[in-house]
Amino acid sequence: MRQDVKKICNLLNQYAKLKRDLTAFNQVSSPSFDGVSSHSSRNGTETCLINHVDLSYQLKEVEDALNTIDDPQYQFILHDYIIDKRFSRSEACQRLSVSVSKFNYMKNEALHAFAKFYSDLTV
Repeated sequence: MRQDVKKICNLLNQYAKLKRDLTAFNQVSSPSFDGVSSHSSRNGTETCLINHVDLSYQLKEVEDALNTIDDPQYQFILHDYIIDKRFSRSEACQRLSVSVSKFNYMKNEALHAFAKFYSDLTV
């Protein structure tokens, strides 16, 4: 696999993991305070919230880039095949009615289309 395509795939896989982690974070209950002051200069709750905001921003950047892609076949490849992993390659080929080599070509094109819109990725 070419290095640029691999880098984009890794970014989308990281996006999927961040999205799951952020969902899990949102399901955690709010912290409770016992009223005892801590003499530590670190604030775990504040750090956690800052990380949450940072993750949310990273997710939004990826989602914005994904939403700019108009081609429904590219959307299918990026969302259902790469990010959500709902289909195997053979199942995706079947759904798109294409050969494996044509699918690989389309996948690379979809990844490059995404990279074009994603500002932080240098291909």
